[in-house]
Amino acid sequence: MNNEYLSNQELSRLTGGCENSHKSSWLKQRSIPHQQDGKRIIVSREHVRDWLAGKVTLTRSGMNLSAIR
Repeated sequence: MNNEYLSNQELSRLTGGCENSHKSSWLKQRSIPHQQDGKRIIVSREHVRDWLAGKVTLTRSGMNLSAIR
């Protein structure tokens, strides 16, 4: 099955941990965008591929106020 998001097992294999706190910390340290939805951590395969390829992924945490004129 080709899914847009990593499964929990794939995420554990990628991060080397099974606890969500470890996974989240690992992803943050590598600037891989992710979301926590309750007990799940959601990570796009595309973002992981970009990270593996050495591409920089910009994450935003709010509005771009500099774009307002």
